[in-house]
Amino acid sequence: MSRILILGAGVSGLAAARLAVRSGSSVTLYDREPSADAYASGLSIASGPWDPVLLGGIDYVVASPGFSERSAPIVDCLEAGLAVLSEIEFASRHTATPMIAITGTNGKTTVTEATAMMLDQSGIDAPATGNIGFPLSDFVEGPHQVLVVETSSFQLRFTESFHPVAAAVTNVAVDHLDWHGSASGYAAAKRNIYMNQSDHDFLVFDSDDAGATSLVADAVSEKFPISGRRLPEGGGGVDGDSLVVGDVSVRLDQLELNDPIHLANLAMSAALALWIGGSPAAVSRTLIEFRPGAHRRQIVAQREGITWIDDSKATNPHAALASIRAHDNVVLIAGGLAKGTDVGVLGREPNLSLVLGIGEAGPEIVAEAGDIGEFVGTLDEAVKVAAIRATAGDTVLLAPGCASFDQFGSYRERGDRFRQLVEDMERESAGK
Repeated sequence: MSRILILGAGVSGLAAARLAVRSGSSVTLYDREPSADAYASGLSIASGPWDPVLLGGIDYVVASPGFSERSAPIVDCLEAGLAVLSEIEFASRHTATPMIAITGTNGKTTVTEATAMMLDQSGIDAPATGNIGFPLSDFVEGPHQVLVVETSSFQLRFTESFHPVAAAVTNVAVDHLDWHGSASGYAAAKRNIYMNQSDHDFLVFDSDDAGATSLVADAVSEKFPISGRRLPEGGGGVDGDSLVVGDVSVRLDQLELNDPIHLANLAMSAALALWIGGSPAAVSRTLIEFRPGAHRRQIVAQREGITWIDDSKATNPHAALASIRAHDNVVLIAGGLAKGTDVGVLGREPNLSLVLGIGEAGPEIVAEAGDIGEFVGTLDEAVKVAAIRATAGDTVLLAPGCASFDQFGSYRERGDRFRQLVEDMERESAGK
């Protein structure tokens, strides 16, 4: 019987623990402050400050993303010579079901959702799992035909045998330096998505993204370049007024959004779905019907020539810059927890008419914006100022470029608050 220590008693840690118990292993869960769900699980729980004594008699460790590779528990595990596995690595060892994996600095949730939807529409049982919020450990024992797995750099860092038959790299920009410690460490973790692939496997990447193109250069898989701006040779993308991938061709005016980032995400999903066996008709239908998840470039209101857009999911500079560049005249609301990245770049875009800084990183962004920058502190105040200063033709864009945890519990909470503030403003204006 294997004796496993699982670091983290959140959603993924509990899922891994359940799988381990079903597989006949002895499990101890460690979390500094376990949730009520963890205590209710009936599993052996260790809490409080970390103590290396927990490593005694352990065969290997399964680590949740909340433990960075430089955290004391991980360092102690590695120094003790113990194998450290991520939850997706641990789960993948318990299944023979083919896996599609998606990673990238941005866009991976959209590609995961769209790919799973395309396969479902094709009559293929292919649930969306992983970093999207549904741990892989909960799906590996099911009668599924394919598993579509969103994989973060945290999860990929501790993989050894994880082997998706098809994979995608949406883009690669500097992010999560507070977790990985360096840009090279972050890129090395992302590279693990294809390290176990052979020349019989499939790898999709955004050929317009320098980071993704560089990352996949040494892959031996069948590489399929995509673009949201053009049709790359041997790949998929925009050809005239259509999005073309293999036997699928859909007019751009039939799609929900036409900006290059969204088109690249859709093309990537289509390529993955078609390669694994999705039908061209189902893929085409999904391209037209698919809507991005909440807080991803969602129009909240349009009034008096001003468009209000919620892109709270833009939690790093790379995502925020792509969002800013999709519009002409932008009143930007940005700031939050920077995670060690250079957020000052957000204030330098030429199409900005006003930059309103919020949260911990707000002053840095505003300083780079110069005369058009103003630090307002909170999201509530930013919406008030934007309502006064924006003029017809402007887009008021919440694209923070930062995590939300200095002022909000999640990017969802931040986006919900933005929507509420804008809707309240609309109701007040209508009542005057």
